[in-house]
Amino acid sequence: MDEASHQSFEDFVTASADRLMRTAFLLTGNRHAAEDLLQGALERTYQRWSSGQILSPEAYVRRALVNAASSRWRSRQFREEPLDTVAERAGVDGMPDLATRDQVVRALRELTKRQRCVVVLRYFDDLPEAAVAEILGCSVGSVKTHASRGLARLRVSQHLGDVRVRSERRR
Repeated sequence: MDEASHQSFEDFVTASADRLMRTAFLLTGNRHAAEDLLQGALERTYQRWSSGQILSPEAYVRRALVNAASSRWRSRQFREEPLDTVAERAGVDGMPDLATRDQVVRALRELTKRQRCVVVLRYFDDLPEAAVAEILGCSVGSVKTHASRGLARLRVSQHLGDVRVRSERRR
């Protein structure tokens, strides 16, 4: 890879690392697993960077994250760790504190894999339905269905009781 391509990749990583890390964290529910997931996705992106095949780098990495998370969920070796065993705070991800973040991650774990991907990409990453559909390789209607069902499950989640009450008081 030439120096200009290498520098443009570094600039991309610097500009988008926090957003991509938040996505990886919400997909895995574990900071260390999210770091591994993101590192693998960025390695695969780096290998193709200079070829000029990547038209939308952030979308490409998000798709790599979703694919890697799906593979991880299918793996027999996969074992989730509860978030409360992690003492450190995750980076800047928009969550006010560790307790709230823990409630959100636990609630997201109640969703199906596809619902979790749709909710994370659509509402945490604030992507339009068409972009989510492209990343997941499905139709916009499928994204709408998974989002609707996922949000319905989150509304009744026992893990989000306190979060809902606090957000309703603000209105």
